Amino acid sequence: MMQKEVSIGIIGDFNPGKYASHKATNEALQHAADSLSLRTCIIWMPTESFISEDGLKKLELFDSLWASSGSPYTSMEGALNAINRARLVDKPFLAT
Repeated sequence: MMQKEVSIGIIGDFNPGKYASHKATNEALQHAADSLSLRTCIIWMPTESFISEDGLKKLELFDSLWASSGSPYTSMEGALNAINRARLVDKPFLAT
């Protein structure tokens, strides 16, 4: 049986050594995917990358988006830009 792949873009500045929630986010997504027999492609994207239009366009490549928790964002402007874009292009979106 072929597994479907779900791509999840995470808006955040990945640092699992400093923020346990970053590691836990990846593990939770993998556990959920396993229970649904899905493959996942999880990509963390730094908030600074969403200052430019090119960075924002990359959000449209994902099946869903998640604004990460557990740390201050390097660029609050970039994080807010990404959240706004996720809403504008009607992507499934979660913020924790």
